[in-house]
Amino acid sequence: MNFTFENLDEETRALMISEINYDIDNQKLYLSKRFNDNGNKLYTKLLLDAAEFGNENTLAISLKDNNCFADKEVRNGKNGIISAKIPDTANITLADSEFNRFYIRALAQRAIASGQKLIVYRARHSDKPRLDSEDKIGSEILPEDLLKDLRENIGIDTILGLPAGPNSGLSVRLN
Repeated sequence: MNFTFENLDEETRALMISEINYDIDNQKLYLSKRFNDNGNKLYTKLLLDAAEFGNENTLAISLKDNNCFADKEVRNGKNGIISAKIPDTANITLADSEFNRFYIRALAQRAIASGQKLIVYRARHSDKPRLDSEDKIGSEILPEDLLKDLRENIGIDTILGLPAGPNSGLSVRLN
């Protein structure tokens, strides 16, 4: 299911690239533990290309087409450490999450520059939305706080809870 990014335009794309470069310059760009050597080498370019020309879907396809994920990962199971197959949807989950994070960071920059607020909305349909996600829809977020949170908390968990974890489908729009 596709995201509908309401404010994805050239200005937002340029700011997404700026935010990706911010993470690269500060050695904070999130690299999945599930990447193989190919993924670690290619991810930055694939992410920048998606920010400039594509979307979460083109990023997911590029990750898959370029064989960026290992076949297995090591996990802690009930009986100790186990080897588990990486889900076939790992590319989609990562692409959705990271494209959305940089989109949100770009919008936070735009909102700060224009004095606007950000509103949480459902950018991707969910058949079974989580209650905590539903509670966030329509709420106003201060862009300064959100940008700081997303820059400091790389990966999944953020203090403000946006994006609201993998597969939440939540994003923000300019108000």
